[in-house]
Formats: sequence, C-alpha cells, structure tokens
Amino acid sequence: MALSLEGKKAVVAEVMEIARGAHSVVAAEYRGLTVAEMTSLRVKARESAVHVRVVRNTLARRALQGTEFECLSDRLIGPLVLAFSENEPAAAARVMRDFAKTNNKLDIKLAAFGGQLIESSQLDVLANLPTRDEALSQLMSVLLAPASKLVRTLAEPHARVVRTVAAVCEKRETA
Repeated sequence: MALSLEGKKAVVAEVMEIARGAHSVVAAEYRGLTVAEMTSLRVKARESAVHVRVVRNTLARRALQGTEFECLSDRLIGPLVLAFSENEPAAAARVMRDFAKTNNKLDIKLAAFGGQLIESSQLDVLANLPTRDEALSQLMSVLLAPASKLVRTLAEPHARVVRTVAAVCEKRETA
C-alpha cells in the first residue's frame, strides 16, 4: 500500500529521531525471510535495546541526512532492514550477526559507527566491542592493578618472615 505524503513525512521524522539518538546502525538485506523469522529478529533486537525498522531506501536517505549515518546513503540498495543501537554501540551488530549465523537469508550489507562506514566483512570488529559494563570492569581492573601490586609487594617481607618461622617450627617439631 502506498504511503501518502504525510505518511512519508512521519516515517522520515521517526527514523531521523531514532538515528539522532543511536550509536550505530546496521543495514541488512532481508529478502527471503518469513514473517515469523522477522518477528524473531525484532524480539531479539528489542531485548538488546536495538530498534529495527524496514524503510524504503529513498525515505531512509532523507532520514539519515544530517546525522552521523549519512555515509550510508549512497549504499542503500535493495530491500534493507535498518537496526539502530540505542544504548550500546555494538548491540545492533551483535544482534544482526547472531541472527545471520542461524539464518542465512539475512545478508548483512554494511554498518556505520561514529560517522565511519563499516563493510560487512569488518562487522565483527564492531560486534566484538565490549558492553558498557564489560568496559567499566576492564577499566576498574586496570586502575586497581597498581594498587593491589603495591599491597602485595609491601606484604611480602612480612609473609616471608611468617613462612620462615613456620618452617623453623616444623623442623623443630620433627627433630
């Protein structure tokens, strides 16, 4: 069913609003997917705070103008589904990659992150980025490492004395 001009403007406005708040976007060709498979993809995406939308390419080009995803505009060809990461930059790439592993009809074409176009062959780089919690825990372990190493170094002489005394006591007991 054809959209009216007002409907098209509403779609462009909605996708533009989503794109402005998104960290990254993944475009994949969905030709051959059944309705049940698309529903499954949408459910998995919703669980990961990823917004999935099928939009005509001409409307998507207009919606992406003025956003950091404008670099995709020239490459939007064919029936594409757009997945926008709302909370974490790698969420959309992870969802689409995992779904494509189980369903070979979903063909990931390209992605964008930080204004840079990412080819489908390099999608794993984006998908393997740590989540926010993982990144914070890695940062905390890096920050705590020098302090814990200092504590171990300062405690070692005392521990060595205790081990020596214990060894002397054992030797006396056995003798």
